[in-house]
Amino acid sequence: MSTAPMLDTAHLTADGLGTVRHGFFTRQGGASVGLYTGLNCGFGSQDERTAVAENRRRVVDAMGIGPLVTVHQHHSADVVTITAAPADTLKADAIVTASPGLLLGVLTADCAPILLADADARVIGAAHAGWRGAAGGIARATVDAMVALGAERHRIRAAIGPAISQPNYEVGPELLEAFEAHTPDAERFFVGGQGDRLLFDLPGALLHQLRQTGIGEASWIRRCTYAEPATFFSHRRGHHQGLPDYGRLISVIGL
Repeated sequence: MSTAPMLDTAHLTADGLGTVRHGFFTRQGGASVGLYTGLNCGFGSQDERTAVAENRRRVVDAMGIGPLVTVHQHHSADVVTITAAPADTLKADAIVTASPGLLLGVLTADCAPILLADADARVIGAAHAGWRGAAGGIARATVDAMVALGAERHRIRAAIGPAISQPNYEVGPELLEAFEAHTPDAERFFVGGQGDRLLFDLPGALLHQLRQTGIGEASWIRRCTYAEPATFFSHRRGHHQGLPDYGRLISVIGL
């Protein structure tokens, strides 16, 4: 297997999460090549599994905590609570824990990663939110699961990582209709595009939902996956370029 240059992995952090160990990893660094050049952490891609495994190892090394726990994401509002690394991959779109020594991770490539923490209660969460998860209430479900573990709503801090921004997220009117079924004020997150197309503000919708849960703080890191090809993988950008596959970014948080 050919390997990419041995570059340091790069990750972004959110001021709102304070000293809680976390990172929104970019595609920079890593062992993957070709379409996936850099830090592709998605076993669901067609990248070489050995390269993905090495990339995940580098993430754990960069955070200084592990094991890394991810889930089989399926665009739902399902949340799992764990006390130890599971023997098998769980099917969900968010993970919460109060157990130290675990690194929770979610994979994205335009969808929004959300990292959450109540540092005082030592309860953390990580969620993957596309439009289906947002419409289904993944933000509220994750906060509720953290509260069930002993977190206090007013102490929870949440940060949304790199995600596709509204100018680059063109959708059809059927998405607005689906979102309206769950969110009465959904129209505020859509503006007109070409013809009957609409532009959807996914990070804005998630920020609104997080703040409605009564948590202490919610912010977006304000980086667009579609607009920065050298820094982020993007499913939509790859589709527009006619590429057969795409890499996955990872966002992690640990105690």
